[in-house]
Amino acid sequence: MQVPAHFGPTTTAYTTYDPLGVVLVIAPWNFPLHLLIDPIIGALAAGNTVVAKPSEISVHTSAVAARLLRQYFDADVLTVVEGGAEETTALLAQRFDHIFYTGNGTVGRIVMAAAAKNLTPVTLELGGKSPVFVAPDADVDETAKRLVGAKFGNAGQQCIAPDYVLADPATAAALVPALRAAVEAQFGTSPQTAADFGRIINEPHFDRLTRLLDSGQAAVGGQHDRDDLFIAPTVLTDVDPASPVMQEEVFGPILAVVEVEDLDAAIAFINEREKPLALYAFTTSEPTKSRLLNETSSGGVAWGQPVMQLLMPGLPFGGVGESGMGRYHGRYSLETFSHLKAVADVPLS
Repeated sequence: MQVPAHFGPTTTAYTTYDPLGVVLVIAPWNFPLHLLIDPIIGALAAGNTVVAKPSEISVHTSAVAARLLRQYFDADVLTVVEGGAEETTALLAQRFDHIFYTGNGTVGRIVMAAAAKNLTPVTLELGGKSPVFVAPDADVDETAKRLVGAKFGNAGQQCIAPDYVLADPATAAALVPALRAAVEAQFGTSPQTAADFGRIINEPHFDRLTRLLDSGQAAVGGQHDRDDLFIAPTVLTDVDPASPVMQEEVFGPILAVVEVEDLDAAIAFINEREKPLALYAFTTSEPTKSRLLNETSSGGVAWGQPVMQLLMPGLPFGGVGESGMGRYHGRYSLETFSHLKAVADVPLS
């Protein structure tokens, strides 16, 4: 590192990464193992010790993860605490050097308020309504195929899943039957019997999602079975922007199609709402991509293939505004779980 000349030719300056100390990792239920282990790896790699809190909603995975982590790690390096809201509240009352939380904004605010009492830094990996803009120049069949794969994996219970589609009326009219064909191609005529279509995590989430089905016309799917926690891959049309499905993150297998006049209207629609975790678009137009990139704000962007920005190991992952704060993955995990310390060495003679 360059040093000002008046300090002398032997003066040096550099930076070093220090571990933060004890890190609390609170994991969600939708990818209960991956989203527990991934931040733990980063925290341990940076030299920290970890207290891990698996999600009590995915109770079986929590039990398995706790058993294996306790088996392979000393308790003074990694401690696992199982339980529900009471145990999480007790943990948040303790002083940590960093808290990493993945989940929803409501609990994220609770985590941040608890952390503030000790001036503990936080990383909040939240969610939001990630929009998809389908331009008139997009190949609707290929778009539909990729949308179905990204949206309905894990029965839509993904923070970065496409939440709703924006398209002009003609594009929307062509896209909907293509989505119907793509759903049938991937899951067959009876998705409930498909081996690779998941179920909703529990009854409260099922009931919340089925209430959203009344927000439009089910042009695809709409079937549901509470006893089986099954909701079919569903595409809603004639969706009013003020309807319930547009007021909260869906986090389920329901994709709303909202008609807008053009790109200008799509950008305005996105900017009228909270900043999403991801923005997706299907277009061959570089100017369209440029406008979406520069005139909107989101945690990440992917053209032509939703979710791809998460799967690239060299890219940071994180939200902005309501969709979170902080980032991780790869070297960004090392940065998140470290303090970058500045060091200057000025010789005495």
